[in-house]
Amino acid sequence: MLSSIHLLSLLRIVSSLVLFSYGTQKILHFPVAASVPPAGSLPWIAGLLELTLGFLVLVGFQTRIAAFVLSGLMAFAYFIGHASKGIYPAQNGGVAAILFCFVFLYLVAAGAGPLSVDNLLKRGRTAAA
Repeated sequence: MLSSIHLLSLLRIVSSLVLFSYGTQKILHFPVAASVPPAGSLPWIAGLLELTLGFLVLVGFQTRIAAFVLSGLMAFAYFIGHASKGIYPAQNGGVAAILFCFVFLYLVAAGAGPLSVDNLLKRGRTAAA
């Protein structure tokens, strides 16, 4: 049976895997997208953060720091790319950005959970002490 602490790890893994896939699409061009942002542009930089920090959160390494940056990135994505199109997220296309923002903000507070590199390192330090 899954405990709530294991569901924290599952939330971290699934949400970061989805965000990571946006980064692979923008930076690695996989899966193939209709358009790819030019290197050095703001969407390309966002893709680089989604790729690198999304991977860190996926494996649970330095999760709180990476999730903090990703939460801010998603807040900026919402206000820069969506809020000007309307007040309601369902109409302006910003639902994913808002959800990612608050899921990653939650991970800042809650940590990576038991199925993570952070937890393995923490157990290793405790055993060495």
